[in-house]
Parts: sequence; structure tokens; C-alpha cells
Amino acid sequence: MIRQFLLVFDHEHDRLIEEIDFGSDTTKAVEAYASKEREYRSNNRVEIVLMGSDSIETVRLTHGNYFDGSGTASKYFDLAGLR
Repeated sequence: MIRQFLLVFDHEHDRLIEEIDFGSDTTKAVEAYASKEREYRSNNRVEIVLMGSDSIETVRLTHGNYFDGSGTASKYFDLAGLR
């Protein structure tokens, strides 16, 4: 079964703000994603990510920069002068 995970990452502070597991409910996951996109529309330092995976452990392995504080993508914000 594929589960839906919504991540909200703050590049300014290099930290995960929210991690929501929707199980297999794709409809709720997409609705929540759209809501978060609207909520953070004016803040280009916050990234909203929705992904499907078998488990949060797999997401942590494949997208570790959202969880380990390394802020890999945040370095590009620095280069672009966005933080």
C-alpha cells in the first residue's frame, strides 16, 4: 500500500514544520497540500511537499535533508539571496 505524506519545510530555519501521514487517502492529502500551498503562498522560504511511499522510513531515507537538519536545498536559497 502506498501512503501519502505531506511535509512542510522551513528553509529559513532549516527545519521541518509539519509531517502529516494521510495513509492511503489521496484525496485528503491533495486537499491538505492545496491548503498548505495557499497558506504559505507569500512565503518563498517554506516548501510544501506531498509524496507517496510505502513508509515514512523510506521517505526519511530518500528525502533525508528534510529530517536531518542538513537543509541541503536551503543552500540554494542563500545563493539566490532568498534568506
